[in-house]
Amino acid sequence: MKKKSLRLLALVSMLALLVLAACGTDNATDGDKDAGDGNKEDDKQGQDYKFLSLLTGGTQGTYYPLGGSFAEFIGEETGIKTTAEVSQASAANMTALKDGDAQIAFVQTDIAYYASKGEMMFDGEVIDEVSAVGNLYPETVQLVTLKKNNITTFEDLKGKSVSVGAPGSGTYANAEQLLEIHGLTMDDIKPQNLDFGESQESLQAGQIDAAFITAGTPTGAVEGLNAVAEVFIVPVEDAKADELIEKYPYYAKEIIPAGTYGSEEDTPAVSVGAMLVMQNDISEELGYQITKAIYENASKIQHAKGALIKAENGLDGIGIPVHPGAQKYFDEVNK
Repeated sequence: MKKKSLRLLALVSMLALLVLAACGTDNATDGDKDAGDGNKEDDKQGQDYKFLSLLTGGTQGTYYPLGGSFAEFIGEETGIKTTAEVSQASAANMTALKDGDAQIAFVQTDIAYYASKGEMMFDGEVIDEVSAVGNLYPETVQLVTLKKNNITTFEDLKGKSVSVGAPGSGTYANAEQLLEIHGLTMDDIKPQNLDFGESQESLQAGQIDAAFITAGTPTGAVEGLNAVAEVFIVPVEDAKADELIEKYPYYAKEIIPAGTYGSEEDTPAVSVGAMLVMQNDISEELGYQITKAIYENASKIQHAKGALIKAENGLDGIGIPVHPGAQKYFDEVNK
């Protein structure tokens, strides 16, 4: 009897130990999960504050050289290593920020608006994870050709081989809308989907007749082309500019000054705005520091567009919500 009691006691003890072990394993697993999630969150926050990626555009445009300066300013102001990255520009930049592949980016104001509404190249895909840092400068829509090509009006593009940018890009949308105002469509030309550098090379080689380039002037690709051939920028007549702005109010009239690309007189054109955007997840304080770094150091920029980047114009033409950190900065400086 005594032996049976001992065996029963031993069995109960073993069962109790098994239950405790199982509970311990569950608790340890839960604890590991919590610790793992916490570590991941800590790593995410650490990554956010140890490195920032600033998306620009192609190396031959205006975003890229400005982005290098911006990255330097942000790094100095925040202590966070910031790198300017080559990208496919506006539309791709909005998608990259949505997907978490970068934190800050250049974008055209019209493209940011389309993204926020799920329109045009973002049809059915609203991007609301991105907010504005601020307006920077006008981006001129330039229809570039060579004088020897004898293209002096938009109507002369009929049947010609024309670079219109990548499908879904800001340049492509601008080209499509300017053609429309002049009674043309993509079907009336031979569209080529080239970036700025490829457009420069193809014009120089005689492989295309003209190219749409939306960028701040002077644009590196056009300057490079003008160094080896005589460039001509096709003007946008005043009445056509009015018609364009009435239908697409994010455009503005622009003048390309005489002397740009060797021209002897001013050239009427149209422009959209260039702006900087960042992920909503960036903290208000970091957003404030980023905005301050850009606008308080813009006068140091060597590029001609640096003189146009001013805090008093920072909220002009912004068609999407402004990041709280940026708003805090503008509220302070524009009192």
